[in-house]
Amino acid sequence: MSTITIPLSDDRMARLMALAAEAGVTPEELARAGLEDWLRLPQDDFARAAMRVLEKNAELYRRLA
Repeated sequence: MSTITIPLSDDRMARLMALAAEAGVTPEELARAGLEDWLRLPQDDFARAAMRVLEKNAELYRRLA
């Protein structure tokens, strides 16, 4: 099994810890479960979501380029 480290803002970490406490699991377990759910999504769902984000922010990306 591999391990990764993900930097989170203090606000995001506090939210993760609160949600994990509500669910009765560790923050790591909650994060892993969420990531595993996301990875199980059909790839076309991800592609549609990514395209929606790119289209929505196209003007911003053009200005930043």
